[in-house]
Amino acid sequence: MSEFSHQYREKLLPGQRHAFADTDPEFVQIFESFAFDEVVNQGDLDERTRFMAILAALLGCQGVDEFKVMLPAALNVGVTPVEVKEIVYQSAAYLGIGRVFPFLKAVNEELTARGVSLPLEGQATTTPKTRLEAGNQVQVDIFGEAMRGFQNSGPQESRHINKWLADNCFGDYYTRKGLDDKQREMITFCFLAAQGGCEPQLTSHATANLRIGNDKDFLIQVLSQCLPYIGYPRSLNALRCVNEAAMG
Repeated sequence: MSEFSHQYREKLLPGQRHAFADTDPEFVQIFESFAFDEVVNQGDLDERTRFMAILAALLGCQGVDEFKVMLPAALNVGVTPVEVKEIVYQSAAYLGIGRVFPFLKAVNEELTARGVSLPLEGQATTTPKTRLEAGNQVQVDIFGEAMRGFQNSGPQESRHINKWLADNCFGDYYTRKGLDDKQREMITFCFLAAQGGCEPQLTSHATANLRIGNDKDFLIQVLSQCLPYIGYPRSLNALRCVNEAAMG
């Protein structure tokens, strides 16, 4: 490995050798010199943002084994247990519980091993009576005034899904404490980019990111940090979506 990548791994995971160091040393040299040196030194994202994006991308691409490696690194660089939990919780709206379950289990195991008492302090800000209105307001705040009353739009037979987007996706998750709107839109961008096949939604959320202040350069930096974990095809598709969003 490059000297920088070796030092960076030691910073993230002190005393821990790569799982494939003995069986696949050439692969480890290639991957970690790239991911832990060339990629890390591209741009100027802070460590916490980098690792929130990586965790979200690993959820999106279903990289649970690598997630278990990167989770301690994320906690070691200052991503808080609450932030980790909020990333995983919100992913359920974009990935479904069938894909999120093993990640939540992994988080609980890691936090318990670190002596963190579970459950963590509650982060909810809505009630069953307020979640719909609050969720629609978040949609307006992020996507614009055209989203006002979105829950009442669309054909009658599928209108309930628009209601669920307002009260569940946004009302239950985006209204929670622990992450702000810019962080929540950033991780949603990562979920969708890593998942693949969601380009219409990815373009929409790239537009939302731009609208609330996560500019094009920031999104490209985030995507660049995720590339080693999700590969080139999905990264290039996401870049196309960012460019389309930036063009309006």
